[in-house]
Amino acid sequence: MQKEKLRVIRKQKGYTQQQVADFIATDVSNYSRKESGDVRIVKDEWDKLARFLDVPVEDIYEEDEATVVINNDHPVFNDRSSSAGVITNQNNYDNIPGAIIENLQGYIALLKEENERLKEELKGLPRGRK
Repeated sequence: MQKEKLRVIRKQKGYTQQQVADFIATDVSNYSRKESGDVRIVKDEWDKLARFLDVPVEDIYEEDEATVVINNDHPVFNDRSSSAGVITNQNNYDNIPGAIIENLQGYIALLKEENERLKEELKGLPRGRK
């Protein structure tokens, strides 16, 4: 679900997606997916966005629509299995909707960025005594 309130206020305040992305420490493509509703915005990010835009969280926050993923490819639920009780090395990734894959890729990118940021932060800390 598109975050229309967030988009409208960002534009009213004259900020680009790049400026907002820089503030919440993500790349502009990931922020764009967040604003368009393709990638979830976590609570901490809502707080940062509100702080950056100088508005209460309530002015920009919009709940995500609930998404239910049903996987009927498990052998218990599917008569197509090679034989009951036998585990095969078969991947069913082709059944995962593209939006979910993009969402997970967004999270992976965000986690990689956070890991790099934390590594840089650790470099600046004094080494402990042994």
